[in-house]
Amino acid sequence: MTSAPYPRLFTPIAVGSHTLPNRVIMGSMHTNLEEKGPEGLARLAVYYAERAKHGCALMVTGGFAPCPEGRLGGEGGFLVDSDADLHKPVPAAVHEHGGRILLQLIHAGRYGYHAEIVAPSPLKSPIHRNEPRELTEPEIERIIADFAHGATIAREAGYDGVEIMGSEGYLISQFLAPRTNQRTDQWGGSLENRMRFPLEIIKAVRAATDADFIIMYRISVLDIVKGGCPIDEVIILAKAAEAAGADILNTGVGWHEAPVPTIAQAVPRAGFSWAGARLMGHVSVPVVSTNRINTPEVAEGLVATGEADMVSMARPFLADPAFVSKAENGEADAINTCIACNQACLDHYFAGREATCLVNPRACRETELALLPTAQPKKVAVVGAGVAGLSCAETAAQRGHHVTLFEASNQIGGQFLLARHIPGKEEFNETLRYFQNRLDALGVALKLNTPAGADVMSDFDEVVLATGVVPRTPPIEGVDHPKVMTYEQLLSGAREPGRKVAVIGVGGVGVDVAVYLVERGHGSHLDAEAFRTTWGIDREASPGAPSHDVTLLQRSEGRMGSGPGKTTGWVHRSVLLRANVEMLAGVAYRRIDDEGLHVSVGGEDRVIPCDSVVLCAGQEPVNGLAETLRVSGRAPHVIGGAKLATELDAKRAIEEGFLVAAAL
Repeated sequence: MTSAPYPRLFTPIAVGSHTLPNRVIMGSMHTNLEEKGPEGLARLAVYYAERAKHGCALMVTGGFAPCPEGRLGGEGGFLVDSDADLHKPVPAAVHEHGGRILLQLIHAGRYGYHAEIVAPSPLKSPIHRNEPRELTEPEIERIIADFAHGATIAREAGYDGVEIMGSEGYLISQFLAPRTNQRTDQWGGSLENRMRFPLEIIKAVRAATDADFIIMYRISVLDIVKGGCPIDEVIILAKAAEAAGADILNTGVGWHEAPVPTIAQAVPRAGFSWAGARLMGHVSVPVVSTNRINTPEVAEGLVATGEADMVSMARPFLADPAFVSKAENGEADAINTCIACNQACLDHYFAGREATCLVNPRACRETELALLPTAQPKKVAVVGAGVAGLSCAETAAQRGHHVTLFEASNQIGGQFLLARHIPGKEEFNETLRYFQNRLDALGVALKLNTPAGADVMSDFDEVVLATGVVPRTPPIEGVDHPKVMTYEQLLSGAREPGRKVAVIGVGGVGVDVAVYLVERGHGSHLDAEAFRTTWGIDREASPGAPSHDVTLLQRSEGRMGSGPGKTTGWVHRSVLLRANVEMLAGVAYRRIDDEGLHVSVGGEDRVIPCDSVVLCAGQEPVNGLAETLRVSGRAPHVIGGAKLATELDAKRAIEEGFLVAAAL
């Protein structure tokens, strides 16, 4: 008899009066559907139901404010009595598949993106524009009642409970931390006074509901900001929260204004599990570990070693709704792993767009992107096994088409093969593992080392070209000098850089290359201890000396390194500043010679001494086959970099591959 692959992860656990079949929680993640009324809630019902169908024991919605001034965005997102009926389809859809779901109650405090924000003290957040108004004592009492009222609305809607958001710098955190609470009344000063607000909320919610109603309290176990709560205070709060009526403690790490990444690619897997583990043994309710847990192996390890009773994952359920069932069935290699890129989830949210997922374009769009089997199977040729081609081949084969995938090189992956060498992007290997698994499972005919010509394409009903890009060579005198190399030559290992390197181009590729150069040889970025030391988490920061002296240059004026996304770009810039990378904007390139790179900056000529020059000045599409086919009367589908090569964009490439295949 074969033993279960993850026995501790799939051991039942009691949460309040409920017994859950496994230790996996789908954590809260705001999708921007929460503000869209009935239409958004209908879509959320399908989204959560798909995860419940595959065995997720407990899930938490995105945040809903209990009162107008607590909302996250400019409009909507707060609860009124009539919302109970609007929300009913969400828990009903989850319950149909045997799952349980909590509604998250969140008061943004000074983190709200609107003009009516409030806080314990009138202190402006360094990452927000508006200064909050200080709450009066009657207003504090009213907000406590609002949380209780919000819980009754959730209960009426059919939710199994609520998660009270008490971490990550939102209002409850703002009351707890001396950094943001400078009150001298009963709500400030001593720990007893500062934690009065969350404890009164928990008590009020418990009093307004019943014993079967789950209260999850999201407790900040590591603020990572000056003036935050030390661990001894956190433990006291945890015990008091349990006594006040909390059934389960979910852990949160870092405020949004913290100068340390907490969920970006730079964070190793379970990189903060040690912080939550400090609560174990101090409370009798389950303690949940969170942040960068993205594989069943990691989740199993946390439960098996006693670092947590349960694990919470949010983005991994965007990437693969069947995460739990695949893990339980011993099919971990079939999981579409979250790579922590943030490009389509958090970056979308902060830009006011609906969240989805780079590696799973269907996420949060299940109602519009239902993948239907084809009624007329076709012979489909996909040329190019970068992520655009892989996405297209997988989706077309899943629908029932007969797919042949041509790749000129000896392996799949395209630009991901280069990107995976960037520190923090090691997770890209997981995407390639997933696609290889899917090609094998779906019977895609993979032709490696096989450049595809127009003559071969005549055997196919449909042709999709995902032939990718090549690095662009800018028209600079001396660009053929021996010290010049492309980013492709550098990252593939074909060329070795000297000690002093000039990087031409500061889009996403240029920034990645600069990070690669300064952190080269510093060891794996999947090591939690090295991460804590590099970023100075609970210890003196010791990032180590940069491996190369780097100068980063761009033609345009303005901010350097704007290519990466909002939630990850600042991390890269921090790394480069820490490594003393010189960044020059408004550069005119003159020539490259033995002396170095000759440029003009602000009208002044200068020479940048360098041993190597790396070209990151954009890409050119490889689409000659498309034109040949068009001339012969064929109409190929062109996707990914072959269609548009101005900047490498895996999100667009994977989505285009999916959409083209879905329409065949």
